[in-house]
Amino acid sequence: MGQRPTSQQIPVVVIAGFLGSGKTTLLNHLLHRSGGSRIGAIVNDFGAIEIDAMAVAGALGDSTVSLGNGCLCCAVDASELDGYLERLARPDLGIDVIVIEASGLAEPQELVRMLLASEQPGVVYGGLVEVVDAAEFDDTRAKHPEIDRHLALADLVVVNKTDRAPDAERVLALVRSLSDRAAVVPAAYGRIDPGFLFDCKPSEERIGQLSFDDLHDDSPGEEHTGHAGHLHTAYDSVSFVSDLPLDPRRLMRFLDSRPEGLYRIKGYVDFGPHDRRNRYVVHAVGRFLRFYPEPWAPAEARLTQLVLIGSGIDAPALRKELEGCASGAPHADEHGMWGVLRYVPDPDDRGPAGQDPEEQDPEERDPGDEDFADRDPDEPGGDEPPYPA
Repeated sequence: MGQRPTSQQIPVVVIAGFLGSGKTTLLNHLLHRSGGSRIGAIVNDFGAIEIDAMAVAGALGDSTVSLGNGCLCCAVDASELDGYLERLARPDLGIDVIVIEASGLAEPQELVRMLLASEQPGVVYGGLVEVVDAAEFDDTRAKHPEIDRHLALADLVVVNKTDRAPDAERVLALVRSLSDRAAVVPAAYGRIDPGFLFDCKPSEERIGQLSFDDLHDDSPGEEHTGHAGHLHTAYDSVSFVSDLPLDPRRLMRFLDSRPEGLYRIKGYVDFGPHDRRNRYVVHAVGRFLRFYPEPWAPAEARLTQLVLIGSGIDAPALRKELEGCASGAPHADEHGMWGVLRYVPDPDDRGPAGQDPEEQDPEERDPGDEDFADRDPDEPGGDEPPYPA
């Protein structure tokens, strides 16, 4: 993808779903409850977005790209999408997350392909969110059987309008059976916790920008306790800290297992003797995984610190699995980092050690390479690309 390894890249989240599922309602909710984060938006129908929400979220003018020419994946190619992303990723805009609201006709897989093929170094894939209408789900499947394929691709599925579905639990169970271990969350009026999708910044970090939260008179914590009609689906999170380095092979086996309901992972990993100079920033969303090495600060405590976010996840089991990844071995396995290095994006499309791609070991190539399928399936991380090639 040609993306430089930096933890400052802006995540790009795709919201997809058929007409009437509630995509715009979800986007409006995110704009209202951005938690101090500034959202850049690429939308097909600007008229459906609430102008007041866009104004207070800092998402008007240069922070919004409106497409009046229909389906994004048909109306633009990868280079045009890069142009839109470049506009929104300008440092002076201070955008924290970019949200693409796809049209009801859009093919999610094509949008994901375009993002993974992006040459824009300032952004990184942030997940595919599929929104479905719980009240009309059976009719939607009958009219659009391709929805099953869309659900299998999604990183997060929002089952919206559960308040209008008399058999919401049945629909939720059906959607879970159709999704490929994705996090599946119920919602009414598109109200999910924005923390599912991106890191919400405290409002004091957004100096000079008024957040919509600041305009509400709610007391701290009231949204989750005081107004039952305004509750939005919360996420489950697991924090993990280890002062022992993690074994890269064991960690890759854990990441490859992708426990059901786990949506994203963020944090830092210490691989100890496998790389004493760097800690590794982790960015994982659904199937998508990237590691970004960055030097340890001289006096920094060498710890692994991870946060796992999802819905219905088994926190004790996840902690136990991560604890099993820790290793006090003083020496590195010669090939232990191969699985990790596959997911380190390299500037200028060169190998992890700076080799020319033709000289690079095939097992060390980036998972975005077109011959990704040639990787050894027996090596941890070698059996599944981030998305179908």
